[in-house]
Amino acid sequence: MNDKDMLNDYLAMIKGSLATYANVIAETNNSQLRSTFQQMRNQDEQRQYQIVQTAQQKGYYKPAAPANPADIQQVKTELTASAQQ
Repeated sequence: MNDKDMLNDYLAMIKGSLATYANVIAETNNSQLRSTFQQMRNQDEQRQYQIVQTAQQKGYYKPAAPANPADIQQVKTELTASAQQ
């Protein structure tokens, strides 16, 4: 297995973990347990960010072009309006 495949597999694994943490955190009533899962999620988010940066440096990953500020504002306005309904 080459470096690119290993990084992609690791990123996929972390992505799955993050989704699982979100579900578990949302359904955990015990505040200490919830805090522990939040810390674990935060650590995985940091790890994911570091792996993405490594993939970018090696040329394995190219992020999408930055969004236009006007487009960002439009989406924000639409989401805010729909949340208030």
